[in-house]
Amino acid sequence: MTDIIRHETTARMSQVVVHNGIAYLAGQIEGPAGDAGAQTRETLAEIDRLLALAGTDKTRLLTAQIWLADMSDFAAMNEVWDAWVPEGHAPARYTGESKLASPDYLVEIIVTAAV
Repeated sequence: MTDIIRHETTARMSQVVVHNGIAYLAGQIEGPAGDAGAQTRETLAEIDRLLALAGTDKTRLLTAQIWLADMSDFAAMNEVWDAWVPEGHAPARYTGESKLASPDYLVEIIVTAAV
């Protein structure tokens, strides 16, 4: 049986769970200050930190789910995303529009990565 390793765990959730060589990150939302580009940049910085905590990095991404409060922010988010993803290492990605936890939040990103 393989171990399950949890990082930054509270009674409600863990920010990272690692099992069978895969790191599963909880949805990351930063802000609420700034526009969609600024929130995306801050969220991706937090994802970098959590991936490092799990012993991996963005070159090992498998999937990414991106939720936007408004699809009109798609271009602004993509500008930051495209600069962040290393060339040749883009994950399978899904993007959709959804009401987020607070009207101040514009972007939420969920990723999985190989460890």
